[in-house]
Amino acid sequence: MPPPLTRVFLVRHGATVLTAEDRFAGAVDVPLSDEGQAQAAGLSRRLAATPIHAAYASPLGRAMETAAIVTRGHAVAVTPLPALREISHGRWEEMTRAEVQARYADEAERWDADPYTFAPEGGESGLQVTARALPAVLDLVRAHPDQTVLVVSHKATIRLILSSLLGFDPRRYRDNLDQSPAALNVVDFRGPTRARLTLFNDTSHYEQGGLALPAVPAARLSPWWCVDAGAAGDVGVRWDLWRQDDNGNRVRVADFATRAEADARMAEFESRHPEQTYWVAPAE
Repeated sequence: MPPPLTRVFLVRHGATVLTAEDRFAGAVDVPLSDEGQAQAAGLSRRLAATPIHAAYASPLGRAMETAAIVTRGHAVAVTPLPALREISHGRWEEMTRAEVQARYADEAERWDADPYTFAPEGGESGLQVTARALPAVLDLVRAHPDQTVLVVSHKATIRLILSSLLGFDPRRYRDNLDQSPAALNVVDFRGPTRARLTLFNDTSHYEQGGLALPAVPAARLSPWWCVDAGAAGDVGVRWDLWRQDDNGNRVRVADFATRAEADARMAEFESRHPEQTYWVAPAE
């Protein structure tokens, strides 16, 4: 007789007020933005007809709020689980990547080379996060045989958990795995030692028109990925995202530290508002 099946809906929290600014926000507690709440609501509708027997979340507000929204209509309470919290970036918290590069260049270089064993001052390494988060998830599997469990956590924590479960080199979790806001991952377990990733980083519940294919990653990634997109060049140059509405009015929407970030944000707006025109230009 095979071991019981436990299905885990492993979900990243929705977008926050700091997501668009590309700031390090691990230990800092920031709320969901309006966009993040809408993303979570989309996932709630998607899972409305699917039984959820238990729900757990990082105690940080953005994760608890996401879990509360997703479980609307399900007769489950959300249990905070500290082991699921996001990696702490120590003294980098709430700084942009450009600010970290300028102020702590040596730390940034070492972290980019190996974020699994290195941590900025006052922060955590990927190894430390794995050591607390992975056993917690496996305990949930043991506690919920033949059930479906919602687990809401964070970008780095989820990638580290999946790296360990699937046997990836955890030193490359930032390079090889992505996690979009409110993304759904489905991991099926036959006992705590046998896991299969059935669905990964799926955001079709809020992509324009229900598209199953996400945009090509362009921002908030390792430097080697973003080189061709302009993230490593044009040091000191900021980029403006502009919009022109149906009446011909031109409005500057936001500015970004890199062209890659601006392009990624433009793609998001274009998918949601195809009737308007967007473009990116160097900030004046």
